Amino acid sequence: MQVKDIMNTDVKTISPASTAQDAAKEMNKYGIGGLIVVDRDRMAGIVTERDIMRHVVAAGKDPKKVKTKEIMVKRVIMIDPEADISEAAEIMQQNGIKKLPVLHKSSLVGIITATDIVAAQPKMIQDLSELFAMGKKKSQIVAG
Repeated sequence: MQVKDIMNTDVKTISPASTAQDAAKEMNKYGIGGLIVVDRDRMAGIVTERDIMRHVVAAGKDPKKVKTKEIMVKRVIMIDPEADISEAAEIMQQNGIKKLPVLHKSSLVGIITATDIVAAQPKMIQDLSELFAMGKKKSQIVAG
Protein backbone atom coordinates (compact mmCIF):
# COMPACT_ATOMS: atom_id res chain seq x y z
CA MET A 1 0.00 0.00 0.00
CA GLN A 2 1.34 3.42 -0.92
CA VAL A 3 1.21 6.76 0.87
CA LYS A 4 -1.16 8.12 -1.79
CA ASP A 5 -3.68 5.40 -0.90
CA ILE A 6 -4.20 6.65 2.65
CA MET A 7 -2.95 10.25 2.79
CA ASN A 8 -5.31 13.11 3.54
CA THR A 9 -5.48 15.51 0.58
CA ASP A 10 -7.42 18.17 2.51
CA VAL A 11 -4.31 19.70 4.07
CA LYS A 12 -4.95 22.51 6.54
CA THR A 13 -2.50 25.37 6.29
CA ILE A 14 -1.69 28.61 8.07
CA SER A 15 0.36 31.71 7.34
CA PRO A 16 3.70 32.31 9.09
CA ALA A 17 2.33 35.71 10.17
CA SER A 18 -0.58 34.11 12.04
CA THR A 19 -0.35 33.81 15.81
CA ALA A 20 0.06 30.71 17.93
CA GLN A 21 -3.48 31.33 19.16
CA ASP A 22 -4.73 31.35 15.54
CA ALA A 23 -2.95 28.05 14.95
CA ALA A 24 -4.43 26.50 18.10
CA LYS A 25 -7.92 27.63 17.08
CA GLU A 26 -7.52 26.13 13.59
CA MET A 27 -6.26 22.83 14.97
CA ASN A 28 -9.15 22.74 17.43
CA LYS A 29 -11.67 23.62 14.70
CA TYR A 30 -10.58 20.69 12.52
CA GLY A 31 -9.64 18.26 15.30
CA ILE A 32 -6.06 17.95 14.08
CA GLY A 33 -2.66 18.17 15.73
CA GLY A 34 -0.72 20.20 13.19
CA LEU A 35 -0.83 22.69 10.34
CA ILE A 36 1.42 23.19 7.35
CA VAL A 37 2.81 26.72 7.32
CA VAL A 38 2.56 28.17 3.82
CA ASP A 39 4.21 31.39 2.66
CA ARG A 40 3.48 32.61 -0.88
CA ASP A 41 2.19 29.21 -1.99
CA ARG A 42 5.31 27.42 -0.70
CA MET A 43 5.62 25.20 2.32
CA ALA A 44 7.67 27.08 4.91
CA GLY A 45 7.29 24.69 7.83
CA ILE A 46 4.94 22.81 10.11
CA VAL A 47 3.50 23.80 13.47
CA THR A 48 2.04 21.27 15.88
CA GLU A 49 0.25 21.27 19.22
CA ARG A 50 3.55 20.23 20.77
CA ASP A 51 5.30 23.30 19.33
CA ILE A 52 2.67 25.55 20.88
CA MET A 53 2.93 23.77 24.24
CA ARG A 54 6.73 23.83 24.28
CA HIS A 55 7.48 27.27 22.82
CA VAL A 56 4.47 29.27 23.99
CA VAL A 57 2.58 27.78 26.92
CA ALA A 58 5.52 26.26 28.83
CA ALA A 59 7.64 29.34 28.07
CA GLY A 60 4.94 31.63 29.52
CA LYS A 61 4.54 33.60 26.29
CA ASP A 62 1.37 35.27 25.06
CA PRO A 63 -0.16 33.09 22.29
CA LYS A 64 -1.78 36.22 20.83
CA LYS A 65 1.66 37.75 20.22
CA VAL A 66 3.84 34.79 19.19
CA LYS A 67 3.87 34.31 15.41
CA THR A 68 3.65 30.90 13.82
CA LYS A 69 6.97 31.52 12.05
CA GLU A 70 8.66 31.82 15.46
CA ILE A 71 7.61 28.36 16.64
CA MET A 72 7.27 26.31 13.45
CA VAL A 73 9.67 23.56 12.47
CA LYS A 74 11.45 24.82 9.36
CA ARG A 75 13.32 21.65 8.37
CA VAL A 76 10.34 19.54 7.47
CA ILE A 77 10.75 15.87 6.65
CA MET A 78 8.56 14.94 3.69
CA ILE A 79 7.60 11.90 1.65
CA ASP A 80 6.57 11.12 -1.92
CA PRO A 81 3.02 9.87 -2.58
CA GLU A 82 4.44 6.79 -4.36
CA ALA A 83 6.38 5.66 -1.28
CA ASP A 84 5.22 2.60 0.62
CA ILE A 85 3.46 3.26 3.92
CA SER A 86 6.02 1.09 5.69
CA GLU A 87 8.64 3.64 4.59
CA ALA A 88 6.48 6.45 6.01
CA ALA A 89 6.17 4.58 9.31
CA GLU A 90 9.93 4.01 9.42
CA ILE A 91 10.66 7.70 8.74
CA MET A 92 8.26 8.73 11.51
CA GLN A 93 9.78 6.26 13.96
CA GLN A 94 13.37 7.23 13.15
CA ASN A 95 12.65 10.94 13.49
CA GLY A 96 10.18 10.87 16.37
CA ILE A 97 7.43 12.57 14.35
CA LYS A 98 3.78 11.77 13.73
CA LYS A 99 3.06 13.81 10.59
CA LEU A 100 4.62 13.77 7.14
CA PRO A 101 3.71 16.26 4.44
CA VAL A 102 3.39 14.54 1.07
CA LEU A 103 5.06 16.32 -1.84
CA HIS A 104 4.94 15.47 -5.53
CA LYS A 105 7.34 17.43 -7.73
CA SER A 106 7.74 20.03 -4.94
CA SER A 107 3.97 20.57 -4.66
CA LEU A 108 2.13 19.80 -1.42
CA VAL A 109 -0.45 17.13 -2.29
CA GLY A 110 -1.32 15.71 1.10
CA ILE A 111 -0.30 14.72 4.59
CA ILE A 112 0.02 11.31 6.22
CA THR A 113 -0.06 10.77 9.96
CA ALA A 114 0.76 7.91 12.28
CA THR A 115 -2.99 7.64 12.89
CA ASP A 116 -3.58 7.16 9.14
CA ILE A 117 -1.08 4.31 9.07
CA VAL A 118 -2.60 2.60 12.12
CA ALA A 119 -6.08 2.94 10.61
CA ALA A 120 -4.83 1.34 7.37
CA GLN A 121 -3.52 -1.77 9.14
CA PRO A 122 -6.87 -3.64 9.23
CA LYS A 123 -7.22 -3.09 5.47
CA MET A 124 -3.71 -4.44 4.91
CA ILE A 125 -4.47 -7.49 7.06
CA GLN A 126 -7.70 -8.09 5.11
CA ASP A 127 -5.85 -7.79 1.79
CA LEU A 128 -3.21 -10.28 2.94
CA SER A 129 -5.90 -12.66 4.22
CA GLU A 130 -7.56 -12.56 0.80
CA LEU A 131 -4.20 -13.19 -0.84
CA PHE A 132 -3.58 -16.27 1.33
CA ALA A 133 -7.12 -17.51 0.68
CA MET A 134 -6.56 -17.16 -3.08
CA GLY A 135 -3.31 -19.09 -2.73
CA LYS A 136 -5.13 -21.95 -0.99
CA LYS A 137 -7.79 -22.05 -3.71
CA LYS A 138 -5.13 -22.16 -6.44
CA SER A 139 -3.23 -24.96 -4.71
CA GLN A 140 -6.48 -26.95 -4.35
CA ILE A 141 -7.21 -26.52 -8.08
CA VAL A 142 -3.69 -27.64 -9.03
CA ALA A 143 -3.83 -30.62 -6.63
CA GLY A 144 -7.42 -31.53 -7.53
